[in-house]
Amino acid sequence: MSSLTEGSSLTEGKAVELTIGGMTCASCANRIERKLNKLDGVTATVNYATEKAKVTFPTGVDPQLLIAEVEKAGYTAELPPPPSPVQEEKPGKKERDPLRDRLVTAIVLSVPVVAMAMVPALQFQYWQWLSLTLAAPVVVYAGWPFHKAAWTNLRHGAATMDTLVSLGTLAALGWSVWALFFGTAGVPGMTHPFELTIGRTDGSGNIYLETAAAVTAFILAGRFFEARSKRRAGAALRALMELGAKDVELVDGRRVPVEQLKAGDTFVVRPGEKIATDGVVEEGTSAVDASMLTGESVPVEVRPGDPVTGATVNAGGRLVVRATRVGADTQLAQMAKLVEEAQTGKAQVQRLADRISGVFVPVVIALAVGTLGYWLGTGEGAAAAFTAAVAVLIIACPCALGLATPTALLVGTGRGAQLGILIKGPEVLESTRGIDTIVLDKTGTVTEGKMTLTAVHLAEGENRDEVLRLAGALEHASEHPIARAIAREAASTATVEDFTNVEGLGVQGVVDGHAVLVGRPRLLEEWSQHLPESLVEAMEDEQAKGRTAVAVGWDGKARAVLVVADVIKPTSKEAIAQLKALGLTPVLLTGDNEAVARTVADEVGIDEVIAGVLPAGKVDVVKRLQSEGKVVAMAGDGVNDAAALAQADLGLAMGTGTDAAIEAGDLTLVRGDLRVAPDAIRLARRTLATIKGNLFWAFAYNVAALPLAALGLLNPMIAGAAMAFSSVFVVSNSLRLRRFS
Repeated sequence: MSSLTEGSSLTEGKAVELTIGGMTCASCANRIERKLNKLDGVTATVNYATEKAKVTFPTGVDPQLLIAEVEKAGYTAELPPPPSPVQEEKPGKKERDPLRDRLVTAIVLSVPVVAMAMVPALQFQYWQWLSLTLAAPVVVYAGWPFHKAAWTNLRHGAATMDTLVSLGTLAALGWSVWALFFGTAGVPGMTHPFELTIGRTDGSGNIYLETAAAVTAFILAGRFFEARSKRRAGAALRALMELGAKDVELVDGRRVPVEQLKAGDTFVVRPGEKIATDGVVEEGTSAVDASMLTGESVPVEVRPGDPVTGATVNAGGRLVVRATRVGADTQLAQMAKLVEEAQTGKAQVQRLADRISGVFVPVVIALAVGTLGYWLGTGEGAAAAFTAAVAVLIIACPCALGLATPTALLVGTGRGAQLGILIKGPEVLESTRGIDTIVLDKTGTVTEGKMTLTAVHLAEGENRDEVLRLAGALEHASEHPIARAIAREAASTATVEDFTNVEGLGVQGVVDGHAVLVGRPRLLEEWSQHLPESLVEAMEDEQAKGRTAVAVGWDGKARAVLVVADVIKPTSKEAIAQLKALGLTPVLLTGDNEAVARTVADEVGIDEVIAGVLPAGKVDVVKRLQSEGKVVAMAGDGVNDAAALAQADLGLAMGTGTDAAIEAGDLTLVRGDLRVAPDAIRLARRTLATIKGNLFWAFAYNVAALPLAALGLLNPMIAGAAMAFSSVFVVSNSLRLRRFS
């Protein structure tokens, strides 16, 4: 537990984030939340996925009081230590996963137990005692998390899936032990013949060890897959922090780790390097590629006095920058905080199995007690009465319930991976059901996310190939992203002499004996090369659509206007039509200006446009739509989208985007093709429907066998068969997802 001194630093804003341990399901999170909210002036939200509790409380309240309250509910809580990004990067010894150890133990030991019980040929003289030796550790050690959670639930008058599993497995083990030591089941040579007949049997000769062992193994497998997807929740933050520069060169030539940088320090940024932290340009001019952070497709020109942001890339000349914000105050760190807040605040849908268990468990217990009372009342004797009552508890424990979610998830996610869709976990599927609005980032999602030459407007009598040959050669010598787009399209091999970068205006040089100028019209005018009326009109028209236009001239005459823009992906229009067909309303959201956004939206068929939005503003837009009662999906690819992806009810990350966006998203579209988004939503909905079908049948088989158990007609083979058939049905139902197209 953290000390009070650590806690005090966290309480200044009357808010603290507690790390919670011991939760096994969403109902645990609800219980802790209710417990904390009962305290005067305390407001708490507990997130099962991130295992965090965000608590606001009045000044003067000791955070240790909150911890004590959580511990009273049967869970652990601690104040988080101060963040230390440096330590986080050190490779540490990989911690053992206790859940994995329990699962491996359960599988290895339960396979022979099930085999011996179901195959009479394997039932040698003392097979039942070997079964007990193997099954006991599975139920007691491997199943310990269920028993512990069931005890916690019992103390708070609640029943969940854990209660059902614990009751059923302990009843099966307990009865088997009684039958072996005090009944006739321990007699050497005892066998369970393979017969599915319904009739009264002597309960003292029956053991149910395979049921207890297999149920524990199956349900642990389900928990393991769920925990594995849950562990990824914090990966978005790590991916965000990885984006920053690791070290920085100060003006005196020393290279130091970026953590040692202080506000006011002056540092050098060479072409191609990341800017170490937020600051102001002191010397030099350049183009800064901030698309990763801001979503702006066009690089930003900076000169002395202009602000720059940490983690953006210097695409042009050498810059000297004075640091203004470092560490936790930088824009990148603020975005990491936004992502974490969005993840912690995301409402988790309570597990369907737990909701069913909340009703099913009390009914089963009541039925078991009623069965016991009935048989005792009819004078059949204690052995027959207890046989029937325990059989009710055993048959009620649904092993298929443990398979229902993980098998559908495994098959659904496997099929998704084949189609280029990565699904994070079960919560994602719940999210897809009610989606009615999809917010689309523009740059890199609807558009290609890189500058491309889209048009060449020529003055009268000029040749397009010659314009591209000369302009392309000159631009090839420049590092500017707009220049690179022109050079890539022109692919010119002509040689350049006397190349000069004219600050803020463009470039000039000599190509094959021609004095060539490429840049703003003002650069050409300085050399008395005025654009003819037709080119002025073309330039104004392109700029009105939000595109970037540059003028080209040589040998005393303006020759052409080249247009560069971030082009729309060829599949975007079709994808948006498919999203509309699924009943979703698309909204275009971008950091770019209104003109660019409106042009793109009109071309792909989107009516609603929200432009000029900063990264924090994207989160606000998603929150606003949610407050209007909309269930929002968000598709994006940049760091600037990470927080909004985490905040949305469903985050769709483009696989061609940044790691931070991919980690913050719920679904990753590997190919970066927006047409995969409607496929992803349909697959997720189909997988969710399969899980629900599985859960129904997992309970249905057991419910159908309950009357047999209550009437004392349940033999071990029927119990095992009900378990096996329900499991086979659930698996085969899940396998149907492989045919999804």
